[in-house]
Amino acid sequence: MTPAKPLVRLVIPCLNEVAQLEWSVNTCRAYLAKNFPYRWEVFVADNGSKDGTAELAERLSKQFPDVGYFTIPERGRGRALRKAWSECDADIVAYTDVDLSTELVALEKLCRAIHEQGFDIATGSRLLPESDIKRGPKREFISRCYNLLIKAVLFTHFSDAQCGFKAVSRRVVRDVVPMIEDQAWFFDTELLVLGEKQGYRIADVPVKWVDDDDSRVKIVSTAWEDIKGVARVRKFLWSAAFAAKKREVAAARSSESMATR
Repeated sequence: MTPAKPLVRLVIPCLNEVAQLEWSVNTCRAYLAKNFPYRWEVFVADNGSKDGTAELAERLSKQFPDVGYFTIPERGRGRALRKAWSECDADIVAYTDVDLSTELVALEKLCRAIHEQGFDIATGSRLLPESDIKRGPKREFISRCYNLLIKAVLFTHFSDAQCGFKAVSRRVVRDVVPMIEDQAWFFDTELLVLGEKQGYRIADVPVKWVDDDDSRVKIVSTAWEDIKGVARVRKFLWSAAFAAKKREVAAARSSESMATR
């Protein structure tokens, strides 16, 4: 019996992206309508914009029935993703950066990994041998050093913590996302680490990725916040609270497995 086609919500988190948002939404819609095998919707998650991004998102949502949006006054990609993922009934939720640095073709691979191959989280990776990446040596060096730090300190297995291209199952939204403390860029790393440490399966998917020359990410300050986040998560992983959560997740999985037999 062929599984029913899932509904996928593709979220575009935005902060002052009025110049790029309409192109991004139109590009996503055109690709999904022509090539994507599952049901889909595009969702704009505006967080703290002051340049008219929210008004543009509202206009696009009225123009296209498959586009939704919200706007919140607080900044933070993690905050925006948490809200956009949690407040919907989609079977799979995903996100892409507004610049579409990652080729959209990989979205199908991420969603198939979850819907058809039994993975719980699927993440784009710029660091696998099969990945096709175009970016400067400085960003390449920082990215590789950061991911080596993650592996050395937190003993993880996924290859790229911060690629802005991920998809997760409904169960991960329910069980893992509420545990994530970070509201900004470290949200991605925390999602993968907490998911992996609780036994959720993660698919590492090589992607084609082109660096955005207009990126407004502040590398030094973001790197420092990430380092503090790594230390915080390491401490949490050794805590009694996390041990209890792991037991709770294991018991829930056992019950779900027995119920489906």
